[in-house]
Amino acid sequence: MTIDFKQRRQRVQDALGNAVLLLPSAPLYIRNNDVEHEYRQDSDLFYLSGFDEPESVLCLRGGKDKPFVLFVRSRDPEREVWDGVRAGVDGAVSTHGADEAHAIADLAQKLPELLENATRLYYRLGRDRGFDDLVLSAIDKVRARAKLGVSWPVEIVDPTVLVHELRRVKSREELDLMRSAATITRDAHLAAMRVTQPGKHEYEVEAVMLDVFRKHGAERLAYGPIVGSGPNATVLHYRRNDRRMQASDLLLIDAGCEYRYYASDVTRTFPVSGKFSAPQRAIYEVVLAAQLASIAEVRAGATLETIHDASVRVIAEGLIALGLIEGPLEAALEKQAYKKYYMHRTCHYLGMDVHDVGRYFIDGKARPLDTGVVITVEPGIYVAENAEGAPEQYRGIGVRIEDDVLVTPEGGAVLTGDIPKSVDDVERACA
Repeated sequence: MTIDFKQRRQRVQDALGNAVLLLPSAPLYIRNNDVEHEYRQDSDLFYLSGFDEPESVLCLRGGKDKPFVLFVRSRDPEREVWDGVRAGVDGAVSTHGADEAHAIADLAQKLPELLENATRLYYRLGRDRGFDDLVLSAIDKVRARAKLGVSWPVEIVDPTVLVHELRRVKSREELDLMRSAATITRDAHLAAMRVTQPGKHEYEVEAVMLDVFRKHGAERLAYGPIVGSGPNATVLHYRRNDRRMQASDLLLIDAGCEYRYYASDVTRTFPVSGKFSAPQRAIYEVVLAAQLASIAEVRAGATLETIHDASVRVIAEGLIALGLIEGPLEAALEKQAYKKYYMHRTCHYLGMDVHDVGRYFIDGKARPLDTGVVITVEPGIYVAENAEGAPEQYRGIGVRIEDDVLVTPEGGAVLTGDIPKSVDDVERACA
């Protein structure tokens, strides 16, 4: 499946009018001493170009014959021995479709002429103060030529109002990539269910999943995996993944891969022994009912608020029935009593970023979902070991169930629906 980057750029160019869009690459980060973290390109820059090298800048100019300009690292045989082959200026044109390309070392010199006679600049201020200074200096240089009849950008606008609105709704090609990520993630979760047993460490299960991700072509994790057993499942962003699992534990795994820059995000919770205890099953079935109720609300025109409210109502009702909070239901909802055990939201956007781009509210009102948007649906219940007032049998139980859901006019299409989640299916997968 091939992404048409030129078509994406054309859509942005059409919206630019007489403006310029400027996107710097993601920076390289030092892990320790002179060792770098694994590099991943800025999602917006990659979305419009497919260019994945650091020290690069994308410039898109509205109303120009040659709108797409890339600044890239020059070819350097000595450095390429260490870091690999670079596209260079020629490759930026021949391989990545740039109308013009220049060495990144020439950016300060070339940028003023690219900004000439543009009325507006789309650029994100505040992320990189050094780059901010370079951009503002370029504007000053253009402004200094005003007496020669040259105009300069009098507005600087956050580019997310253009690019992120395009990224929010996924194309057919993007959805194909997200389905591939979901399939790889399915296989990893199934492998985890098969290998989990008492006495193993959480990281052993994590290692199996990482093996599946890479064997099936996923470039990287979509986020740091959570593999939490027993009381660790009640910690929302648990990351140590080093506890030895016991037969009485549930194991909560929140893990997904990134495939060709598109993420999956899945959580499953299952018994280490292969069989749910009665208290574990009771909480699990409340969470599953909440998730199914929320998925039933997904369709074009719905909002993330209504989807969240569906989970909240089912969870609150279940918590009352289990004796974890007091009723009646409407009073518990009004007081948000459920937040002691369900403290996060049910949904977020999903795409190139695991918490993907797009506004959630417009003019203070929840934004209706559009066809082609992908979201997660992930309710949970977390009863800490030391939860005051909680019945003893439920303490230390954490359950979350999460799927990736495509919004359609008819409802929600679950991209990760073939990963077991009913009690019977989970126990069969674990067996």
